[in-house]
Amino acid sequence: MSVWSRFTRWIKSIFGGAISALEDPRLILEQNIRELNDQVPKMNENIATVKANVMLLQKEAKKYEHQVLDLTSKIKAGIQAGRDDIAERYALQLEQVRDAAARTKEQLTYASAAYDKSLQVKKAFMREKERKIQEAKEALRAHERAKWQAKVADTLEQFEVAGVDQTHDEMINKITEQTAKNEARMELALDSMDTEAMKIEEDAQNIRAAELVKQFKLEMGVGASETSGSGPELELPEGEIEQGEKTLGKQKSQTE
Repeated sequence: MSVWSRFTRWIKSIFGGAISALEDPRLILEQNIRELNDQVPKMNENIATVKANVMLLQKEAKKYEHQVLDLTSKIKAGIQAGRDDIAERYALQLEQVRDAAARTKEQLTYASAAYDKSLQVKKAFMREKERKIQEAKEALRAHERAKWQAKVADTLEQFEVAGVDQTHDEMINKITEQTAKNEARMELALDSMDTEAMKIEEDAQNIRAAELVKQFKLEMGVGASETSGSGPELELPEGEIEQGEKTLGKQKSQTE
């Protein structure tokens, strides 16, 4: 390996990685799309030049055809007039025009072939251009999706790194614990109340109310036939009812 080759290899080893690191694939793909689109006008210009050459050669070939016909008619006229000298002069010109027409026809053949070839090249280029542009656009869309996915991944990673998960779980546990404590306090409060005494007091009030209504009916003289047919009813003397209410009151005060 020569010294120059070793030197260039060393330069590439130093700056190659740095250049690769600086390259942005998204920007390069966008630049490639612009360059592909910029090549179309240049290609159209080259094709127009080739086509113009074909059209010039076609015009020149037609001109030579007219000259051949004109010179041929002059030669025939000179021969018919007995002027071989004039016919000979036109015959020499006809020979030169025929040579020029042959060269022009050959050039026209090559030019026409070049024009057809340029059209085929453009067609292939346009097809390849569209394919590359679609690939580049799809790659750019994938690049945007990857950037979004990276952001989501960073956010998910920060949940644990920034203590979000820990704080979240801690607050949930605190709320659950507080709720359990409040429910336990409610159960203890309900258990501490003398619900049986409350039921007895409620029944006594109902009995007292029924007795008062019965006394009103007796005083008003109504309901005597109904009470006689309805069977035995519970009759408590007024003194016993009052004594029961006093007992319930004492039990309630002791409970409190």
